Amino acid sequence: MNVLATFSAPARGLIIAGAVALVVTLMKTAAPLLTPLLLAIFIAIVATPALAWMRRKGVPKWGALFVIAFVLLDVGSLLALMTTGSLEGFKDSLPGYQERFAALAEHFGGMMAGTGVDNPAAAATDLMDPAKLKALVPRMLSSAGSVFATGLLVLLTVIFILLEVPTMMPKLKAAFHITPDGEARLQRMLDNINRYMQIKALTSLATAVCVWLLLWFFGIDFAILWAVLAFFLNFLPVVGNIVMMIPPVLLALVQVDLSTALMVAAGYLVINTAIGNVIEPRIMGKGLGISTLAVFIALLVWGWLFGTVGMFLAVPLTTALIIALDASPHTRPLAILMGPAISEEPAEALAAEPDTAGTDN
Repeated sequence: MNVLATFSAPARGLIIAGAVALVVTLMKTAAPLLTPLLLAIFIAIVATPALAWMRRKGVPKWGALFVIAFVLLDVGSLLALMTTGSLEGFKDSLPGYQERFAALAEHFGGMMAGTGVDNPAAAATDLMDPAKLKALVPRMLSSAGSVFATGLLVLLTVIFILLEVPTMMPKLKAAFHITPDGEARLQRMLDNINRYMQIKALTSLATAVCVWLLLWFFGIDFAILWAVLAFFLNFLPVVGNIVMMIPPVLLALVQVDLSTALMVAAGYLVINTAIGNVIEPRIMGKGLGISTLAVFIALLVWGWLFGTVGMFLAVPLTTALIIALDASPHTRPLAILMGPAISEEPAEALAAEPDTAGTDN
């Protein structure tokens, strides 16, 4: 017997809302533990096809795991070296931009003089003070140690998850009595997430290469740093493509001139439009079945719960949530609301057809 059925509809709604609030509160409290675990789970999902392929080719399990761990560690170390090296160079180059900063601050102060701002020159100088950036970079470099430790924890978790992959589905069936329909939903969720992460990684790499070529062509300093930034921010839906262009455009303004900064901004717009709005949808097809509004709300919610990692994983996490909601008739309306727009063409076509039922002889 369903206990909730004995309550009225408003009471059931309050009970469900309270349960959701309790779960969200617990997730927020356990975020320091859940964040690396979630990251490890999604990395393991992406690495599982490579593990299965090597196993089919006769590679022993430990050999396949060693290859995957070596590749992940090597890629992570390479990105860390490039990022920290570029940040060190950026910190050392900041004093050289001092004169240009001062000239730009004076120029913007003159532009703001007619807007009613008190002492606009001082306000612009304070806004564009390179000393603040110089103090920010060491803090970013000092956090590299904790990031490296978290990366090692995530890597170990990925290895242990991949060790359990062959026995995971039988355990889930025995523990939760998963039906064939539930197994199909779970497999569809894993396939969708795997496909999304792989395609997103390839398009992010293409974006990073194009950004590096663009900045190298215009001679903008630290092109590698901004390319790595573009690679990671491309995973952020909606806002990532905007945020990635702000630092190099500002640097182009300080290092060269306004026209170069505008051309760099135009180059970013072309790259993001071509890859994000043309190439990526063609490769991904219909995507993961999430509305644009749901993606934006998911970005805010998962980012609030799990920080930066939650923002990076907002789309696959929402995909898993939609498939889970769709499994029950009680929560299926929420899955429909979070899904893509429903075409109204069949209804419009039906309305446009003449009623010939009474005219046939």
